[in-house]
Amino acid sequence: MAIEQILDLEQLEVNIYRGAVFGSTEHFQRTFGGHVAGQALVSAVRTVDPHYRVHSLHGHFLRPGDAKAPTVFLVERVRDGGSFCTRRVTAIQHGQTIFHMSASFQVPQEGISHQDVMPTAPDPENLPGLDGMKSFDEESFKVFAEWELRQVPADQLTPIPGLAARQQVWFRHREPLPDDPVLHICALAYMSDLTLLGTSWSAHPGERDHLQVASLDHAMWFLRPFRADEWLLYDQTSPSAGGGRALAQGKIFSRDGAMVAATMQEGLTRYPHGHTPR
Repeated sequence: MAIEQILDLEQLEVNIYRGAVFGSTEHFQRTFGGHVAGQALVSAVRTVDPHYRVHSLHGHFLRPGDAKAPTVFLVERVRDGGSFCTRRVTAIQHGQTIFHMSASFQVPQEGISHQDVMPTAPDPENLPGLDGMKSFDEESFKVFAEWELRQVPADQLTPIPGLAARQQVWFRHREPLPDDPVLHICALAYMSDLTLLGTSWSAHPGERDHLQVASLDHAMWFLRPFRADEWLLYDQTSPSAGGGRALAQGKIFSRDGAMVAATMQEGLTRYPHGHTPR
């Protein structure tokens, strides 16, 4: 299913929307976290005056979603102010809340400006495609065939002393997307969940097959304009893992060096009962 279809919600009533199923579900028993987060953001955007621009979202994954069932989104109009407005979204399947999210919107304003320098990374054209991304399940990634992903090999990462775990991934939508900036923002929210938690087990070779993993919460800040159909560098680190959970964070840069978004996520990374780690 194309990203435009995934993010094109059906309005059922005022403040109530329904999102389409994942499309190709044979590789997923649970709904992909970015799918429900992207659709939740779309539902919030639909209730906001276009003069406001989304600048952040904070979501919690409460129950596993059913990849074969549509999701209904209930939007609460928490606040409409002169500069900011806030929406709270509840995602429901089979009568139960699977996800809730708050999203904040701001009118265009001016203030101080600075950003971190974009980290060095090999050009995406010089990196292998999915067949070279050994840390990912190629069968599952067939669902994301409309996206081009290139992982930077570990031996090509520029060393940064003190970091516990790090990975870099270039990605873009293969075909040109419409110019609507809201579509590009929601598409980025959709993709931001795909590789982030995997940063945590990149420092533990061979352990992924023994872990129960799931996104627990996800936060995102949209900082500068970008296009999701142009190469974006996702620089990801995992500063801590313990107690069956891992923390991951990411900075997303356009190819010209602009920091366009930032992410934070905590995820489940626990061993099943009875498993003895190496």
